[in-house]
Amino acid sequence: MQNEVLKAINERRSIRAYTPDRLTDEQTNILVRAALEAPSAVNRQPYHFTFVQSAETLSAFRNEAARLLKAQRPDMPEDFDILRGAPCVCFVFADTENTWSPIDTGIAVENMALAAHSIGLGSVILGMPRAVFEANAETWKPRLECPEGYEFCVAIAFGVPAGTKEAHPVREGLVSFID
Repeated sequence: MQNEVLKAINERRSIRAYTPDRLTDEQTNILVRAALEAPSAVNRQPYHFTFVQSAETLSAFRNEAARLLKAQRPDMPEDFDILRGAPCVCFVFADTENTWSPIDTGIAVENMALAAHSIGLGSVILGMPRAVFEANAETWKPRLECPEGYEFCVAIAFGVPAGTKEAHPVREGLVSFID
């Protein structure tokens, strides 16, 4: 059986190239609703979402990330962009006092990824921005309006896809059934 949700799960890809087109207010509002409608343990909602479309802020973040990654991995290409050229990135911060925050933020990010696909946008979930926060949280947490007591958890980039890719192969042995 194939319904719209299963179709979106099946067709969604991690997009790593975008057109420079800015997201519309309507598109952004859909992504925000998808994030906020995600379930969370005991409905604590232990996350904060910062949507960034400022070209200046994204460029500064990209440049700092490139500098840090190049220092850690000299083989890293000079033009490597951890934000993949996306015109919009949502940085997700998690309440450090809540045990379930990482799981709850993951659910919200997957909601946004599927919502983005459903409205013709591409997305890619990003963990690499963590390096920037580990090196320079005192600059980036306030700049990205991270609440007190929260830490960076994950980011997700959005934009109009400039290409796509084939589905990833699935390894054998990932599922067991016990009757």
